[in-house]
Amino acid sequence: MEPEKTQNAKKVIFSAIQPSGTITLGNYLGALKNWIGLQDEYDCIYALADLHTITVRQEPAKFRRNALEAYALLLACGIDPQKSPFFVQSQVSEHAQLAWILNCYTQFGELQRMTQFKDKSQKHPDNINAGLFTYPSLMAADILLYQADLVPVGVDQKQHIELTRNIAERFNGLYGQTFKLPDGYIPKTGAKIMSLQDPTHKMSKSDENVNASIAVLDRPEDIMRKFKRAVTDSEACVRRAPGKDGVNNLMGIYTCVTGRTDEQIEAEFAGKGYGDFKAAVGEAVVEHLRPIHEKFDEYIKNKDYLEACYAQGAQKAEAIARKTLRKVMKKVGFLQQKF
Repeated sequence: MEPEKTQNAKKVIFSAIQPSGTITLGNYLGALKNWIGLQDEYDCIYALADLHTITVRQEPAKFRRNALEAYALLLACGIDPQKSPFFVQSQVSEHAQLAWILNCYTQFGELQRMTQFKDKSQKHPDNINAGLFTYPSLMAADILLYQADLVPVGVDQKQHIELTRNIAERFNGLYGQTFKLPDGYIPKTGAKIMSLQDPTHKMSKSDENVNASIAVLDRPEDIMRKFKRAVTDSEACVRRAPGKDGVNNLMGIYTCVTGRTDEQIEAEFAGKGYGDFKAAVGEAVVEHLRPIHEKFDEYIKNKDYLEACYAQGAQKAEAIARKTLRKVMKKVGFLQQKF
C-alpha cells in the first residue's frame, strides 16, 4: 500500500528535459509551459537530463553550451529555482547509482518492447549502444529517487511511466514499500504539438524541413514565415474536425498561447481565410515568446548566476535523492557507509 499523505501535503512532481539542442515550440507548449503553472500547486523538482543525452554522440564544447543555454532558457520560461529545485542530472550522482540497481530489476524483454529504443536504433544504426537500450531504467531512477506522485508526459511517453511503475512494483514486492508508484500527468491542451509541414507527426527539432518546427528562440520574422507556410487544407474554414490535422494543430497552438476555446477561435475567424488565421497564430506566438527572449538574453550573459542556481539545485536534489538511495541500498543488502 502507498503511504498516506498528511492532509495538507502537496503532491510531488518530477520532470526532466534533455539539453540536446534546440527547444521547440512543441517542447515548450507540450511540457515547459505546464511546468511553470504547476509550481504553486505541487512540490516540483525539475532537471536537465544530460545523462540521457549521451546515448547519442555529443561534441563536448557544444554539449556544454547547449546545457547552459537550456538551463537559462528554462529559467526564462518561468521556472523559479526558489520554489522548485532545478538541477543538472549529471551533478547528482544518485541518479546513476540507482539506475544501475534498477537495471538489475528490469527485464530484458521489457526494454526490448520500448518503442523509443527501436526508433533511435533506426536513426543511429552505427551507435546502438547499451545506454540506448537501458536508458528507461535511468529514467525510472530519475522519477523514483524523488518519490514522485506525478510526471508530466506527452501522450507518446506513457510507456515510460508504465515501465517505471512495473519496476517499482517489482522492487516493492521483493523488499516492502520503498517507492511510490507515479502516475503520468497529461495536460488537456498542448500535450502534443505537431509539425507545421506534416501535422500527422509530432513537431521535432530533428526534422529536415526547416519550416516544420519552431524554436522557442527563433527570431520573430522566422516564426511568422514558418506559420504563414504551415500546411492546412483546401476547405478554407477555421474549425476543428477530423481530418483537418493542420488546422487542428494551429488551433491547439492558438489555444495554448491565448487561452481561447475552439468555439471562440471559430467565431473569431468566421468568414476569414487561412491566411488571416495563420498570421494571427504567428503574431500570438511571437508576443507570447517575447518576454522569454528578453529574459534569456539577460540570463545567458550572467554565467555566475546560472552556475549558482544549478549548484543550489543540485544540493537540494541530492538531499532528497540520497534518502531514497540509502533506503534502497539497505534493502538490497549493501554494506552501509557511515557518513
